[in-house]
Amino acid sequence: MPKSGEAQNGKPNVLVVVQLSGGNDFMNTVVPYTNPLYHDFRKTTGIAEDKALPIDDTYGFHPAMGQFKQLWDEGNVAIIPGIGYPNPNRSHFRSMDIWHTCEPDKVATEGWLGRAVRDMDPGKENVLTGVSFGAGLPRALAVPGVPVTSVAQLDTYGLLTDVAGEEQRNTALEVFSQMYAPAIGSSLVNTYIRQTGLDAMKGADTIRVAPAMYSSTIEYAQNPIAQSLKSAAQVHLANLGTRVLYTSLGGFDVHANEVPAMEKLWTDVSGAINDFFSDLREHNASQEVTMLVFTEFGRRIRDNGSGCDHGSGGGAFVIGDRVKGGMYSEYPSLDPNQQLDGDLRFNYDYRGLYSSLLDQWLGLDPVSIVDGAYEQLHFFN
Repeated sequence: MPKSGEAQNGKPNVLVVVQLSGGNDFMNTVVPYTNPLYHDFRKTTGIAEDKALPIDDTYGFHPAMGQFKQLWDEGNVAIIPGIGYPNPNRSHFRSMDIWHTCEPDKVATEGWLGRAVRDMDPGKENVLTGVSFGAGLPRALAVPGVPVTSVAQLDTYGLLTDVAGEEQRNTALEVFSQMYAPAIGSSLVNTYIRQTGLDAMKGADTIRVAPAMYSSTIEYAQNPIAQSLKSAAQVHLANLGTRVLYTSLGGFDVHANEVPAMEKLWTDVSGAINDFFSDLREHNASQEVTMLVFTEFGRRIRDNGSGCDHGSGGGAFVIGDRVKGGMYSEYPSLDPNQQLDGDLRFNYDYRGLYSSLLDQWLGLDPVSIVDGAYEQLHFFN
């Protein structure tokens, strides 16, 4: 057995995080397709029993998740239903902030993955230990004094690299400082944003080697999540010492037109994740990679006639070659007597999921990172 934090080949384990922004509808992702209550509550947006992709006699995936189901059939997907936290918050901003900082009771300044990066690289030797793909740096990776790299598009070298010269870059960072100072104070912003921006640009200058080193037969789709995961594969395969790779996809706030929206979203996500792992396997580089897919909250049990409004008791996935596939934690009951004000009731604390990944996969002490001891799940071989 490899040591905690290492793969069988001795390489350090890597965590890839995919954030589904807007509140993914878990009930229409992992569908209780044989439950008559589901069809009663989802008269407009529900998945027909003969359309769901069965994973057992009770639950099935959304019909657009065919490529995702391939990973399930291979035994590489752990489903964590009913995940959340006490007294759920239905604000996108606040709920995502809670997921990012592990602090449900107050606004915090440190992200859980930023703390993990700090523990993995206390000497700040590698600005590529944590890398985020997309616009902006997620709060999960943000900790004052911890260098991380933010890359908008890897093939164009990422954050601010089109701004020539140090003077122009510093001017751009000053603009960022003026934007954010009213929210959290000018002193903190000027120190944190400037240093984070400089670290991110240093990382972007280093990370540009990855695309040139990359060759693959996998043809990723031309959509944002596929291209972000292609970039993640390129960075991982370049052996730059990256331990955390982060990206996100928006559009999951399906108050209206949910049926076509979910079809497109999960077609893109499923294809991108399947291609990502196929790419890593082609390069014999999948054993040291696990992926977390999460969202800030679920949706209401009853649809609104066109979509579903903000709810609770959502779900997450952990995916990888060393994941023992299965349903972990209990799928919340749809019984009206068991609901939480019309929502799925959470039954597993998200900080336990984080603790499982930090302890068993990254080899870190989770207590100081998630601010407490929480029940872990055991989904690794």
